[in-house]
Amino acid sequence: MSAKSKDLRNPLKRARGLGSAQFGVSHWWTQRVTAVGLVVLGLWFAILVLGLAHSDFATARAAVAKPWNAVLLIAFVICMFWHAVLGLQVVIEDYVHTRWKEIFLLVAIKFLAVLSVLFCALAVLRIALGA
Repeated sequence: MSAKSKDLRNPLKRARGLGSAQFGVSHWWTQRVTAVGLVVLGLWFAILVLGLAHSDFATARAAVAKPWNAVLLIAFVICMFWHAVLGLQVVIEDYVHTRWKEIFLLVAIKFLAVLSVLFCALAVLRIALGA
């Protein structure tokens, strides 16, 4: 069988060079890995919050100030926003059909996610470092 008969794309798509962008699998895997990370970190976070349910502010602050809790809290925030950006990117790419709106929304969600992660990490670090 020749290579031409194995190509299942429409001849017009073949002429325009349209086809797989070769990055969908890595996007899919990244979203699955962040989902697994969210399950593990979410369970840790739920246990932490339930353990602090009837505590006062000073006890909760001391719990967040512990090094492992601070690191895991920052990891949870990063994983959460990364997973959210990946999911929103798929929704925008699938349902927004105007190119400039699609680009604007993709840039906006990534900018807001990075800004949110920075603010959350700064808050946790201020508590952990006692500032």
